[in-house]
Amino acid sequence: MIAVVYSGSRFSDWRLADKGRITTGFRMNGINPYLQDERSILQHLHKNTNLINNAEKIKRIYFFGAGSSSKERKDKIKNVLERFFVNARVRVDHDVIASAISTFGDERGIIGIIGSGSNAAYYTGKKIIDNNYGLGYILADEGATNWNSQQLLKHYMTESLPIDLRDKLERQFNIDKKMILERVYFAPQPTNFLNSFTDFVLDNKDHLFINQLVKNGLRTFIKTYIKPLMKEYPDSDVNFTGSVAFNYENILREVATEEFNISIGTVVKEPIHNLIKYYINKN
Repeated sequence: MIAVVYSGSRFSDWRLADKGRITTGFRMNGINPYLQDERSILQHLHKNTNLINNAEKIKRIYFFGAGSSSKERKDKIKNVLERFFVNARVRVDHDVIASAISTFGDERGIIGIIGSGSNAAYYTGKKIIDNNYGLGYILADEGATNWNSQQLLKHYMTESLPIDLRDKLERQFNIDKKMILERVYFAPQPTNFLNSFTDFVLDNKDHLFINQLVKNGLRTFIKTYIKPLMKEYPDSDVNFTGSVAFNYENILREVATEEFNISIGTVVKEPIHNLIKYYINKN
């Protein structure tokens, strides 16, 4: 039996397969070595009956997650998984590689991720070429749900949010400036708080203000990450994964084509579906 995991900061998607067939799939909270220690991750695993019932049967685990870039953070996740899945060989890698595999397979190209966080890289068909991207929700994540939520809350607190959106936000969330600052700067896991506004942005995507907010995030992402990669690797295909890329695909394609003359290929919301197929064929 194999397990394939794709984890963002908000959710982790799991698929278990045996003898070439998917046996179960489920979603849990995200696993991010930046935000959680080994103990809390292990406790998280012990809460899922699917994992408890199959822990000893799983022989290989392919885990791809946000934040799993450096050796130290990869080892952190690997140690936890090896303690829980005692018979398994474990591979831990970055979510960018998973996104590349899910859209390119073994072909080369530029992969962009815009979900709860954002990142981009050139994929050789075997590995990701290192770059200085993926700086996290404080310094980067342009266009992602974290970024959109930050912009929404900033406009709310500076009273530059249109009154109809302000009223909706206050009716839906019991918020004020003091609470927002407390949750963002002093409470644990501030990304969970920021991500709680994801559905509000999506539900109001046809509002001109939200449309422009999202468009500006996607524009900034392409300008900051995709354009430099296109310059370095000309004529490359460009694929995307992630909830924002998928949910706002029409805006993404419009901005890419009309403002940057970039043609976007495949856009996949959840890489896990293609990932499990890829690794079933490899095993």
